[in-house]
Amino acid sequence: MAASPISPASAEPETRVLLTVDTALAWPPGPEGARWEAAYQRSYEAAGVGVRYQLRILAQYALKACFFVDPMPACGFGIDSVRRMVEPILEAGQEVQLLLQPCWAGESDEPYLTGHDRGVQRELIRRARDLLMEAGAPDPIAFRAGDHAADDDSLRVLADLGFRFDSSHDGQHHPWPSAISLPREQIAPVLHQGVVEVPVTVIGASGGPLALRICALSLGEIKAAILHAADQRQPIVTIVTGSGELANRAGTAPNKVHVKRFEDLCAFLSKERKRFPTAFFTELGDLPLDRPSMPLPPAGLRRMGRLIEQLWADQVEERGT
Repeated sequence: MAASPISPASAEPETRVLLTVDTALAWPPGPEGARWEAAYQRSYEAAGVGVRYQLRILAQYALKACFFVDPMPACGFGIDSVRRMVEPILEAGQEVQLLLQPCWAGESDEPYLTGHDRGVQRELIRRARDLLMEAGAPDPIAFRAGDHAADDDSLRVLADLGFRFDSSHDGQHHPWPSAISLPREQIAPVLHQGVVEVPVTVIGASGGPLALRICALSLGEIKAAILHAADQRQPIVTIVTGSGELANRAGTAPNKVHVKRFEDLCAFLSKERKRFPTAFFTELGDLPLDRPSMPLPPAGLRRMGRLIEQLWADQVEERGT
């Protein structure tokens, strides 16, 4: 179901939801000479709850999601390793945009895009875009740096290369490695350094902002953040997960807490699709850029629920084999 543009001022403002999935092969890939299929199984397939599973659940609930795909494994494994990531996503009718993990380029030990000067960043992003398209993806218009490690130089390069959107700003990990010169609490989309920055949504917490990440926050906190965004007339809520984050860290078994949270979130968004339609970046041409950023404030009961869930997820589900 396509997200409709915002109607004239008499209509209720619409808050859309960006479900984003950082899609990459596990690093390090394994011992020298290892084949890419091993990394693919640990991350993309991830104990049966990786990308193909996520695509099935999204289809079940008729939801849209953007898969930020890292094409840089092609530098070591060849383009087929990336084509195998891209094709199932496009066949499922979901969106592919560009993720970049510089470690695969093999040119330095620097893991973050922010560790490189502007000229190197330009070459890395250009190369990644070309590889993603060679793997069968449409020309990307949106970008996310691996580990959300982008800075203002990254955005200037993106603007020069014709990208319309970036979604790297993450207040939880600001000012490093997420180093874009915006406030930690920035959650509203804003024109910055020539591109529209669509930050990862954060909520308030006593120790600083927390990103709306499926493996980190409770369902109650995520739902509260969406409802709060609607109350504050925020045009976008940006939620993050990863291709392997519904499995345990070893990729050997599902993390049942995270799986249930993902499924329950999808059920909620399906039920509330008229109020909170999911969207692709290609549908954000009418995105308002003048809204104030006011993250959901902290709440003790929500925090307690998260701590209980995460204790079980970390102490019980991580032991799965």
